[in-house]
Amino acid sequence: MSKTIMITGASSGIGAATAKVFLDDGWQVGLIARRREALEAIAAGHPAAHVMPADVTDEAALKAAFDGFIAATGRVDVLFNNAGTFGPAGLIDEIPVDEWRQVVDLNLTGMFLAARFAFAQMRRQDPMGGRIINNGSVSAQAPRPGSVGYTSTKHAITGLTKTLSLDGRAFDIACGQIDIGNAQTELLDQLNARALKANPDMPVQPMMDVGIAADAVLQMAGLPLSANVQFMTLMATKMPLIGRG
Repeated sequence: MSKTIMITGASSGIGAATAKVFLDDGWQVGLIARRREALEAIAAGHPAAHVMPADVTDEAALKAAFDGFIAATGRVDVLFNNAGTFGPAGLIDEIPVDEWRQVVDLNLTGMFLAARFAFAQMRRQDPMGGRIINNGSVSAQAPRPGSVGYTSTKHAITGLTKTLSLDGRAFDIACGQIDIGNAQTELLDQLNARALKANPDMPVQPMMDVGIAADAVLQMAGLPLSANVQFMTLMATKMPLIGRG
């Protein structure tokens, strides 16, 4: 029987690349994002792709997506908790409070809700257990300039990862975190465009192919539940993470 994974933020970037890698590897894949058309393009008629449009900040819609996937496949073996946004760039006194709350709602509460529904299913299914992989970003370790909302929420994801790892032990639920740096996605292209607009002489940061990040998630997901990658940092070799600031 095929293993199952639900991927949030599956319509673009790391989520879309990861969905394709898991489909190619024979998994049943639940694709969650707001844009149905984009999800259907990722699914491309693949019989193992389950298009589940939902906003991760909408508790009822997200629960319906989980319920639909479980009805179709019987269980959730893995959640790739990936949906997120960078939000507005700027100094803390320049960021509107309502925009701060939008970043927190998507990056933190959205991940909490997805993990909550996955955890509830994993501890009650037979056989019990599963794996949650949180996308933390290297901003969970060190910030980019002007990233107060994104960086704060990604640091919070590290706390979520550790708590789920501890609380999941009794139920054979493993939880790990992947901190990805400079995988080439639409989001990174937008960040580079912002930086170049502010400083046209600024060198473009080194990047790596997004497929490398997707392959790493597959590696984490494929481990037996007796083993866990607690934290993985995967980054473009020459990006300025160590000592950046």
